[in-house]
Amino acid sequence: MAGASSSKIVVYGAIVANLAIAVSKFVAAFFTGSAAMMSEGIHSLVDSGNGMLILLGMSRSTRPADAKHPFGYSKEIYFWTVIVAVLIFAVGGGMSLYKGYQYLKTPAPLTDPTWNYWVLGLAIIFEGVACTLAYREFRKTQGDYGFWQALRRSKDPAVFAILLEDLAALVGLAIALAGIYFGHLLNNLYFDGGASMLIGLLLVGMAVFMLNEAKGLLVGEGADESVLRDLETLARQDAAVEQLRTPLTMFLGPSDAVLALDISFRDQLTAVEVEEAVERLQTAIKAKYPVFQRIFIEASALTHHGAGSALPAAG
Repeated sequence: MAGASSSKIVVYGAIVANLAIAVSKFVAAFFTGSAAMMSEGIHSLVDSGNGMLILLGMSRSTRPADAKHPFGYSKEIYFWTVIVAVLIFAVGGGMSLYKGYQYLKTPAPLTDPTWNYWVLGLAIIFEGVACTLAYREFRKTQGDYGFWQALRRSKDPAVFAILLEDLAALVGLAIALAGIYFGHLLNNLYFDGGASMLIGLLLVGMAVFMLNEAKGLLVGEGADESVLRDLETLARQDAAVEQLRTPLTMFLGPSDAVLALDISFRDQLTAVEVEEAVERLQTAIKAKYPVFQRIFIEASALTHHGAGSALPAAG
């Protein structure tokens, strides 16, 4: 629960920052006619809406299991992350590319950029704060992995989606600032439109990355190979275990995963001893990996004491 609360703080912080920034960017775009600033305003507005959709997904994913959804609704967060990625691609990236193209065809005269510089400076500060909050939350699960590797391993869209949006926002602000500055420095009307199109391409690239990651989680992504190897080691350490197949796992949500183990126990064990071994394994696995809220063990044991040939167990 603490992790979920921290994730929500990250999302709330991003929404508040993006709403404030979007208003200021649109005001600056109105007074200056800057296409890059208009694209940045659209970007921030889309990010605000995306944060609200992530919150909706987090809320709906906590609904309890029912007859139609016996494993619960944890995957709702992944579905809404897909929607967020599509919106970034279509609305954020598409609109920015379109506005940039329009501006390149019919560029507006250069005006005093003071408004733009003030807004961009404040936006960089606000986005920097939001990005710092998201990165601190991300660091809790990064471990010893590099940034991009840990980002791809993350199962929590409330963290990796918001962090990506904040990073893209900072890069987009830098592009907008460069476009406006060099446009005025060189008295070139096309820098502004070019910056808008670069921002659009940035958003499209980010959306494709997010869509790929969310799709993998939605269709049933499992645990990493290092976790699978560790699960095998944990199982083999139990004296009752003779053989086991590679564990099968699937994430239903950021902190909700399923584990299935197919284990052959030593054939001299009784049914009671097999059941005791199953309980030990479940306890050991949940102690190290609490994310596995449902553990299913198919226990095979041909015994000389009357134990069944197949003993399914779940916990």
